[in-house]
Parts: sequence; C-alpha cells; structure tokens
Amino acid sequence: MRMPTTPALVRSLTAALMAAAVLSASPVTSSGQAGDWPQWRGPNRDGKSPETGLLQSWPQGGPPLKWKVGGAGTGFSSMSTSGSRLFTMGARGGVEYVMAFDRASGKKLWEVANGDLYENDRGSGPRGTPTVSGDRLFALGASGDLTCLDPATGKKHWSVNVLRTFGGRNPRWGLSESPLVAGGRVLVNAGGPGASIVALDAKTGSVVWKSGSDGAGYSSAVLHKVGGIEQAVFFTATGARGVDVRDGRELWQYTPVANRVANIATPVVSGPHVFVSSDYGTGAALLRMEAAGSGVTAHEVYFTRDMRNHHSSSVLVGDHLYGFSSAILTAMRLRDGHVAWRDRSVGKGSVVYADNRLYLLSENGVVGLADASPEAYVERGRFTIETGQLSTWAHPVVAGGDLYLRDQDALYAYDVRAR
Repeated sequence: MRMPTTPALVRSLTAALMAAAVLSASPVTSSGQAGDWPQWRGPNRDGKSPETGLLQSWPQGGPPLKWKVGGAGTGFSSMSTSGSRLFTMGARGGVEYVMAFDRASGKKLWEVANGDLYENDRGSGPRGTPTVSGDRLFALGASGDLTCLDPATGKKHWSVNVLRTFGGRNPRWGLSESPLVAGGRVLVNAGGPGASIVALDAKTGSVVWKSGSDGAGYSSAVLHKVGGIEQAVFFTATGARGVDVRDGRELWQYTPVANRVANIATPVVSGPHVFVSSDYGTGAALLRMEAAGSGVTAHEVYFTRDMRNHHSSSVLVGDHLYGFSSAILTAMRLRDGHVAWRDRSVGKGSVVYADNRLYLLSENGVVGLADASPEAYVERGRFTIETGQLSTWAHPVVAGGDLYLRDQDALYAYDVRAR
C-alpha cells in the first residue's frame, strides 16, 4: 500500500535521516556505556568527558569525598573505567600488576601480575593506563609487558613483552604508553628495528604488521581519519608520524616538534589538523592533513613556543587549546597559535575537561576547577590531596559523576554531581 506524502511526513523523514547521519558520523568509543572513561584521556583520547549536570563551582574544601583507598601500589598510571569497575596499574614487591577496583566502594576486585618492576630514581612502577575494548582489557607495563585480560575477572588471555619480542630498548624513564585499539588490533610504539610501531591481533596477540625503526617515545597514539584512510598518529622518539591502521605503512612524518629528552604529550586531532607539542624548550606545531592519492600528506601551518606540553596534553574546547606550557596554564587559539591568556593556576600539572570546566591537578596535589573560556582564567574552587615525596603525575579522570585522583598507592573518588 502506498502511503500518502504530506509536508509533515517529509519533515519527519528528513529529520530522521539527519539524525541518522549525525549518529553515523559520531566518534566510536571503546565502551558503549554512558559515564565510562574506557582508556587514556577518555572515550575519544582527547581529555574530554561528555558528561553534564556536574558542579560548576566547588565548596570550600572541595567536593564531597566518596571514598579513599590504598592498594594501588607504586606507579604513575592513571585510571580507566568501564561499567562498575575502575582499572589502573601499580607495583609491589618487585612485580607490576594490573588492578580492578569497584567504582562504588573502592574495594579491590582483582589484581594480576604483569611483569617485573621498572625502577627509576624519579619514581618506579608502571606509567601507562589500561584500555578497555569490549570484553578485553589491554595494559602495557613499564618493562614492556603488553597483556590482554578479561576486565570482569582478570583472567589472562595473552601476554607479549614487546621489548624482547621486537628488539627495542626501554627509554630512560620506562615505557609509558597506553595501548591504542583499532580494527581488532592493538597498536603500540615498541621501538624496535623494523618494528618501531607494531599491531597485534587483539584476540590472540599475534603480529599483524610492523612499521619503521624509530625508538619508543613516552606518548600514546590517537586515531585520525583523512580522505577515508584511518591513520594512527604516534609521537615517537624522533617525531610525529602517521601510519595506516590497516597495514602499518608510514603516511607522513614531522620531526621539528621532537626533543632529545622526552616526547610525552598525546597529539590532538581536529578536522584535518593534528597538534603536537613537547617541552624541554621545544614547542608545538599545527599540521594540516590532506589526502594525496592513496596516501596522506602533512603540512606545517605554524610552529610556536607558546605551548610546550610536558607530561600533560592540551585539551581542545571550541576553538581554543587549554594546556600547561611547561608550568603555566595557557589558553591558545588552535587555528593560528594566538595566546588568549596565561595563568599559574594550581601550578604545573595536568588538565581534563567536563561540563564547561577544566579539571586541574598539580604535581603537588593541588586540585582546581576553572572555566573553559578564552576570555580569562576564572577559578571555581580548589582543594589539596595528601601527597608523598613523588610528583602527582597520574592524570585525573571524570566519569559517572565522579572525579578520580591517584597519588601512588592512594586512590580518591569525589562526587562532582550537581545537586
């Protein structure tokens, strides 16, 4: 039976098609559950939480403490969340572990050994953040042990030491990467000859492809599609580079932004652009990607020393980046590098974003909330967590209405829901 066409029906069908187009263009995250932070820097590896309904200012002393627990061990790993569980890594007794905690109570649910302890005079233990993808959890220890686990039980599916397997050398401060999962593969910067970047089958751990010979940096990769080509953007020991996720072929490389000490910050992608930054007196660059036949080219739009990200990556909100340029929190326009403001804020640290606010954590345990606005730095509250002698380098997480913090063995959960 043929249905009559009316203006109302046409408008309804048009709206439905537009909604479907928007949904199909939306980024795909590693976890389908609302309120999850399933990997390093959140659902899309951009340092942003999609949550709303959060406190827009904090009372004196900070938001309510939900729980504080010990047992995370030694290390600088941040946290990821999926469903009712929170995941991190830590070390104890010469062994590194992957751990799961209950998000409601902070109770430890399980822990699984993941290689030997990496020791360093600036702080020992694992540095990377576990990645949740479906019914698999992937974690890379500081000594090179890449392990796939069941996130519910901790059962180990497979484990590969990427340094021994691919002949890489551990960088000065230990492997710090958080694994990137794409197309059923796990991608890491193993840093070996002929195997700088490797892709392993997510189900079996077998090698799918190997690419390049550059050493390992301390950065974690992001996905970026250009002209139909899905690329992984890495920041290795000597520069930023894009590789085809399907076969590992190198698409482009850019070296001026790298330093010889430590390339740490995660690249920021937006439209056709990639923003990469490092500290130690170096700076940042905005690159424009363009499809070229079966490949991708990268052209420098500008280079600036006004944003020098050390261990903390910038967050892009609207058309401005917010990040620590060395020790100074800086708001900078992405398209041309124009600096809107600088402020000492909570002191040198890390930053993530949720519900119109910047969540700040200094290396000395000072936690701040500020407007994400290019107009001026406006702080909406701060408090301090108790810290030890080491810097608080585990970056904050905002998920499910909670703010999660870590300082070595201690984990904190604060309720930041608006009432």
